[in-house]
Amino acid sequence: MSKICQITGKKAMVGNNVSHSKRRTKRRFNINLFNKKFYWVEQDAWISLTICANGLRTINKNGLNAAIKEAVEKGYLTEIKYLEF
Repeated sequence: MSKICQITGKKAMVGNNVSHSKRRTKRRFNINLFNKKFYWVEQDAWISLTICANGLRTINKNGLNAAIKEAVEKGYLTEIKYLEF
């Protein structure tokens, strides 16, 4: 699975290393990404999302249902993994 937030669409960026030699190399700036389980009240189900810290703040601010709707509209969320207990 690629390292992309399912709520905000953030992904890793590439930039230059800062060194004092003539050799120029690129480095990768990864995002703060983790798997999190949520209870989706509207669907009465537990789901698992791969989100970044900014995506978690978005869910806390707007609510899970609104954040999922917005992510689907923007194309960041293509599939939702439902958990069985």
